[in-house]
Amino acid sequence: MTDTATADLKARHRALWALGDYPDVAASVIPDLGQALVDACRIGPGDRVLDVAAGSGNASVPAALAGADVVASDLTPELLDAGRARAERDGVRLTWEVADAEALPYADASYDVVMSCVGVMFAPDPRVAAGELLRVARPGARIGLLSWTPEGFIGRMLATMRPYAPPPPPGAQPPPLWGDEGHVRDLLGDGVVDLVATRRHVTVDGFATPEAFRDYFKARYGPTIAVYRGLDDDRAASLDDALCGLARDADEGGGVMRWEYLLVTAHRA
Repeated sequence: MTDTATADLKARHRALWALGDYPDVAASVIPDLGQALVDACRIGPGDRVLDVAAGSGNASVPAALAGADVVASDLTPELLDAGRARAERDGVRLTWEVADAEALPYADASYDVVMSCVGVMFAPDPRVAAGELLRVARPGARIGLLSWTPEGFIGRMLATMRPYAPPPPPGAQPPPLWGDEGHVRDLLGDGVVDLVATRRHVTVDGFATPEAFRDYFKARYGPTIAVYRGLDDDRAASLDDALCGLARDADEGGGVMRWEYLLVTAHRA
């Protein structure tokens, strides 16, 4: 890919996550995921922590509240602005920096914990992003990744939208592959030891009907908004039906859904 093409891809990626209101998704729909990752990484006072593709800080803020020295990095400034405001409301201090997960502006071996909560999984080049996670982690550092699985609800939602979206850039892989243990082991390779992968679920019960789920994600989730912008009325109606069907199938009763994710922890070799 040429430098111009790469710059264009990054600009589109940055703009995609600025669409809608992802901070509300993180805070209202999946508020507990960040704390789950912080707990799994055993973050505490004195830890130097880098949260990669941190978004609005759903893991960064809990890490800072645990006493760590935290840098929250993300490609999209608007998400960091929302996170900064949240941190101020919570009375916690951390550093917010614009940074590309595929070209982190940090020194080698400089962090005790490197983590990402449903963030780095969306980087266009997973091998480059994984290499950066390893590069900035000191030997023995804890690495924590929380990613949607291909088989889980969000993985199936992204697969449902894929036929309606423009073709991905050359070499791009579906983001939920980060939720496949074998894929993550391959990405991290011999750069880690003691890798443990556990499938878990987050309970989502804020949508009374399939239509409520669909309309919320159409209005607030960047990837969904971007797909709809390229559709004519007939294709949009078709995707409407598909997303409602997905939510209807996942409803375990009373609007309760369980969304599966993979939690990976490891130590830098």
